[in-house]
Amino acid sequence: METTGTLTHGPDPLTRMAKRLQLRRLLLLALLLGAAFLGLGYRLVDLQILRHDELHAKALRNTLYQTTLEPRRGDILDANGHILATSSFVKTICADPSLIGPHHAQVARLLAPLLQLPEADLAERLQPRLRQNEHGHILTNRYVVLKRKVKPDTWLEIRHALSNLHLGLDEKSLSKAQRAALHDLRSKAIFADPLDDQLREYPNKSLAAHVLGHVGLSERLLQGSPILETSGKDGLELSLNSKLAGVHGWRSSETDRRRREQLTWRAQHVEPRDGYNVVLTIDSVIQHFLESALAEGMEKHDPVSISGLVVRPRTGEILAMANLPTFDPNQPGSNPDARRNRIITDVMEPGSTFKIVVVSGALNDQLVRLSDQFDCEHGHFAFGGRVLHDHGSYGSLSVERIITKSSNIGAAKIGIKLGNQRLYDYVCNFGFGARTGIPLPGEVKGIVHEVKDWSKVSIAQIPMGHGIAVTRLQMAMAMCAIANDGWLMRPMLVQRLEDREGRVVARYTPQRVRQVISAQAARQTVAALKTVVSSEGTAPKAALEHYSVAGKTGTAQKAGVGGYMPGKYISSFIGFFPADNPELCITIVMDEPRQGYYGGQTAAPLFRQVAERAANYLNIRPDQIEIKQADNQPATAGPSTRNPGTVAARSPANP
Repeated sequence: METTGTLTHGPDPLTRMAKRLQLRRLLLLALLLGAAFLGLGYRLVDLQILRHDELHAKALRNTLYQTTLEPRRGDILDANGHILATSSFVKTICADPSLIGPHHAQVARLLAPLLQLPEADLAERLQPRLRQNEHGHILTNRYVVLKRKVKPDTWLEIRHALSNLHLGLDEKSLSKAQRAALHDLRSKAIFADPLDDQLREYPNKSLAAHVLGHVGLSERLLQGSPILETSGKDGLELSLNSKLAGVHGWRSSETDRRRREQLTWRAQHVEPRDGYNVVLTIDSVIQHFLESALAEGMEKHDPVSISGLVVRPRTGEILAMANLPTFDPNQPGSNPDARRNRIITDVMEPGSTFKIVVVSGALNDQLVRLSDQFDCEHGHFAFGGRVLHDHGSYGSLSVERIITKSSNIGAAKIGIKLGNQRLYDYVCNFGFGARTGIPLPGEVKGIVHEVKDWSKVSIAQIPMGHGIAVTRLQMAMAMCAIANDGWLMRPMLVQRLEDREGRVVARYTPQRVRQVISAQAARQTVAALKTVVSSEGTAPKAALEHYSVAGKTGTAQKAGVGGYMPGKYISSFIGFFPADNPELCITIVMDEPRQGYYGGQTAAPLFRQVAERAANYLNIRPDQIEIKQADNQPATAGPSTRNPGTVAARSPANP
């Protein structure tokens, strides 16, 4: 009998293939996942360890809010506390045109009169504009500066006007989205930059412009970041910039994604220190007197320029300093000629005013007396291959009369008697050839040649004010030394510095430079200078009714390329009063006057005008009074019973 068994077969080949395929896929997936985890791990190591510092700094830049806080610039005040320059915080008005949409014309019509900008230009800047960046994204202009230096009151007016802006729409029928857009237009489309700017103002416009100077914007690095700040560009604004500017503060905090500060995360807040107030020696009333007189002289004599100074001889305090042409520091413009302070930046041959140097020096060395006679050669004197001239035909003149008549030949002969070295010594001791030290930028030294460089005729030319170049300030301070018993003073413009609460931070006092001549020689020189304003002198138009005046005229032909220029002169008068107890020294200098050119004709009357008004304002006591006689005889001059030269309390005056 035959037996039959059952055969057992393995998995189906198709099944085996499917399993192998699944296994491969699992292995591939595992490899991919492993690679992904490895990549992620590397990325985490790269972010958290390798690039930690770089990314941390980037994160801080995105969230850290750090800004500088500008201090308020200090005020500049005159001697009586009147403001000459002040600062106020102002706004920079900006716009987000994307929130204005098609209403730019209506918004421009509203803002144009408030911002004082042309309506058409404003509408053009408020119009939304689309642009494409380097990544292909479409962007719109969301920040446009409309105007800087806008006062806070004007910004409040703008906000009020925008809140009441009507576009001719029926707001009740608008959708929720449209009402939101209208709200954004009124409240967010026009905004002020969060950082206040600063506006420098000069309430008196051009008054004392060359003393004050002006300001502008400068860029500098603060804690590694560039900032724009208000800084001085000329005058005291520049030379005292570090005192006026103050010290910046700063604020460090964090912001959210909309760049809004999170006050709870504020890390630092350091308040700025405001600049110091600067109190000057300038008196704005006397400054006005001087500028008014110079303006009249400019109109009457038509010079290229005219300058003036008022100084206290005993202290060197400058009460007024002015030049024409001038400028408005609020809008300084681009004309450097108008902004130049000619009193310290320009040099000139002083002419006959320089005779005070040689005469006082010879008196100090006791080489001459006021009564000593010199032959003035009837107006022609040959010396060193040149012929010196006088404007009159004078024979023998005393030293005093040489000053009275302003004889060039007489001054030259005194210089020859004094000698080269002693003349040079006195020139230098009076301050010529060196800066005076006035706290203003741009002062020059003038031109004084050493004796070894003098020509044969220099010893005769220099005493009459030729062959030497000086500044107007140097000449004024030399005359003040004569008035001040021979003591040369440093010119003084600043009295003190004060903080915002009025506490004195620094006080400046008068400084003596040196005694150039003895008090006796100074008094003798004053006696000679008093004759200049007499009827026989060169400046009778400088005489004052109730005060004795000592002074000197100057008429110097201008030097140019190839020699002296015919018909062009520097005309001047420098004088002080009361002569024997001086309170004020006043200098007037004209460059190329076209209507008359002698200093006694042009500058002397302006001296008198300023002196009379200043004496009345300062209540300077007269040293001469007129005594009318009973029989109607001519008045005679006699000394005042009051203490001469003392200054009483100032009376109010309106410039």
